[in-house]
Amino acid sequence: MGYNFSAGPGIMPAQVVEQIKRDMPSYQGSGMSIMEISHRSALYTDLAAEAQQDLRDLMHISDDYAVLFLHGGGTLQFTNVPLNLAQQHHHVAYLNSGHWAQKALEAAQRIEGLQVDDVPSLDGNLPTIQDPQRGALDYLHITTNNTIEGTTYHHIPTIDQPLVADMSSNILAQPYDINQFDLVYAGAQKNIGPAGMAIVIVKRERLTDQPILSEIMDYRLEDKKDSALNTPPVFCTYAAGLTFKWLKQFGGVDAIYQRNQEQAKMLYDFIDNSKLFNNPVLPAQRSLTNIVFVTGDAQLDAQFIAAARAQGLVNLAGHRLVGGIRASLYNAMPTAGVTALINVMKDFEVQHGGQF
Repeated sequence: MGYNFSAGPGIMPAQVVEQIKRDMPSYQGSGMSIMEISHRSALYTDLAAEAQQDLRDLMHISDDYAVLFLHGGGTLQFTNVPLNLAQQHHHVAYLNSGHWAQKALEAAQRIEGLQVDDVPSLDGNLPTIQDPQRGALDYLHITTNNTIEGTTYHHIPTIDQPLVADMSSNILAQPYDINQFDLVYAGAQKNIGPAGMAIVIVKRERLTDQPILSEIMDYRLEDKKDSALNTPPVFCTYAAGLTFKWLKQFGGVDAIYQRNQEQAKMLYDFIDNSKLFNNPVLPAQRSLTNIVFVTGDAQLDAQFIAAARAQGLVNLAGHRLVGGIRASLYNAMPTAGVTALINVMKDFEVQHGGQF
C-alpha cells in the first residue's frame, strides 16, 4: 500500500474517496454525477447547508460568524481579506513567519492607500504574537502553520487587536478558539478536500458593503447568498462535507489532535535519535502537520526520496525553495503510513552507516 506525504493537495480519507467513487455516476439516485448537479437544486443546497453545519460543530462556530465556501483557494484570500476588512483604519500588520505569510503580506502591500506593517521573524524563529505598538489596526495577520518551514503556533494569546489567521495547513488538525479571531481562512487542499476552494470564517459584524469589489470578492454578499452568488465550487463543497462527516465520526478535532500529536512524536523521536537525519526547528515551534528534515547532503536527500518512492511513499521532497525532505501528516494520514516512513528511514540509515 502506498502513502501520499504531499504538502498539498494532500492525502484524503480512504472512506471519503470510496464514497466519492460511489456518488460519481449518480448522486443520491438522481441519475446525475455529483459533478453535474445544479447549485440551485435541493441536492446541492442541502449538502452545502449540512457541510456548513458540520464545520460549525467541529470548530464551535456561532452564528456571529459567516462560514463561506469560496472559489480560488487560500491564495485569492491574500487579496480579498484586506479589501474586505481594512476599511476603518487602513492599517494592518503581518507576522512574517515564512514563505506563505510573506506572500500574504506582499498581496496586501499592493493595495493602494493601505498601510501594511511587516513584523519579521528574528533568527529564524516565529515572530511573537502580541499587540503591535503601531496604534489601532484593522487586523493583525498570522499564519498558524508554515508549510514550507515546518513551524507552527501551538498557542494563540489573547490580544486587543483584531486577529486574522491563514490556517490553510492545520485547520481542523489542532484546536483553536475561533472566538479569538475576526477572520480565519484556509485553502481546502490539505485537511478538507480537493484543491480549488477556500473556506472563510468571518465575524458578521465586520462585513460591510464593498461597492468597488467584484461581487464574488465581497464577503457580505457571499454570506447573503450562502456562498452561491455565482456557481460555487460544488464538487469541492461536497467532498469537504464528506471529510467533515469522517472527522466527526473519528471524534472531532480533539480526537484527531491527539492522534496527530502521537504520530508527529513518533517521527520526531526517530529523527532526534538518528545519526543521519536532522530537523532544524526548535522543539516548541515544530509543526505537527509538516515535518521537515535533511541528511545534510542534497544528493543523499534525493537518494532517500527515491528509495521511499520505490516503497510506495510518495511526495516526500521538500519545497523547491528549500529542498530537503518533508513529510506532511495531515488528518487523513494513518499511523501505518508514519510507521512505514520510519521503517524506510531506518533501513536507509543502516545502508549509509547509521546506528540501526
